[in-house]
Amino acid sequence: MTELDRDYAAAGFARRLGWGTSPAVLLVDPALAYTSPDSPLFLRSGAAAAAAMDSLSATARAASIPVVWTRVHYADESCGEAPLFAAKVPALKVFADGNPLGGFAPPLSPTAGELVVTKHYASAFAGTSLAAWLASHSVDTLVIGGYSTSGCVRASALDALQHGFRPIVVREACADRDGGPHENNLFDLNAKYADVISLEEALPALQR
Repeated sequence: MTELDRDYAAAGFARRLGWGTSPAVLLVDPALAYTSPDSPLFLRSGAAAAAAMDSLSATARAASIPVVWTRVHYADESCGEAPLFAAKVPALKVFADGNPLGGFAPPLSPTAGELVVTKHYASAFAGTSLAAWLASHSVDTLVIGGYSTSGCVRASALDALQHGFRPIVVREACADRDGGPHENNLFDLNAKYADVISLEEALPALQR
């Protein structure tokens, strides 16, 4: 434990929320835009995170646990559904209708019957019916992976907490443009808003 860890723990941060009784896996924007070197949103660790997400989804399916996916989609390159977001991050135009970068990154793909949430902003909950769907399926815990750690994963985990779901972020199943933002945001999420755990811990917990 580092001095920073001890300082946070002494102040009452980083306590575990733990698992509820009815989990679902939430894969946030696992798009080709983050694994293709030709994309402005390419993440060097994106492929490794996709492999971890694939393990999460396969384990959840085997245990009859719901797997929920999100995707960003805009009608055209103006990204008119989220104009301020697009003004801040022009690279969002890769999610315009017809751009292959908006598709799911192999080997990831929803199976028949799995919920795919289309969103326009960072959080999986912003302007979507995700919270209502989770509540209607009695989900109380969200096991989260996706892209990027500091962006849509962070926003979705925070909103999960604020909607009354236990957020569990799987470290290896997330990726960012650099190790600094990745680690810093995982640290802050674990301190204040979510439980950050390893894939090694997540898989057997899902099997149980």
